[in-house]
Amino acid sequence: MVKPLVKNVLVAVNGSQSSIHAAMYGIILAKQYHFNLKFVYVVDTATLKRLTIGKFLVQEECADFETNLHADGEKYLNYVAGLAKKKGVKAESELREGSVWVEVVKAADSFAAKLILLGGHPSRYAVTGKVHDDSNVFSRTDKDIILNANCSTLIVYEPKIEDLFRIL
Repeated sequence: MVKPLVKNVLVAVNGSQSSIHAAMYGIILAKQYHFNLKFVYVVDTATLKRLTIGKFLVQEECADFETNLHADGEKYLNYVAGLAKKKGVKAESELREGSVWVEVVKAADSFAAKLILLGGHPSRYAVTGKVHDDSNVFSRTDKDIILNANCSTLIVYEPKIEDLFRIL
């Protein structure tokens, strides 16, 4: 018997519509192929710290932003976990703090993920075969995840994902 290629899949959720679509895609795949699914949301405290050091934010503003980002993270994680539950898929969720790409890669490593799903849109991405540091095709965060991940990454763009999700 052939051992499954993918056992654990991590989905990076950031609240964007494309990341919610990536979560739906992951849920559909998990239901079909019976792998473990985990959603991760990262509160970008690294950027908040840089903005405070650069005096773009005062400490009190930074604390307010961080509190709001935590609340957003919990809301989006609960939302995608609820979507998974409605489809009969068990999924873990984790809220992390730090640099987004670093924490996504760490979460994938600790989960022993063989695949990371990122939300995307074709207007932002082009198939070039390589990810170059000077490329403007990927967001900086996506590029850093792709370049530093210890597993495969997939940019998810499925125009009819909501329709597919509905009929699952």
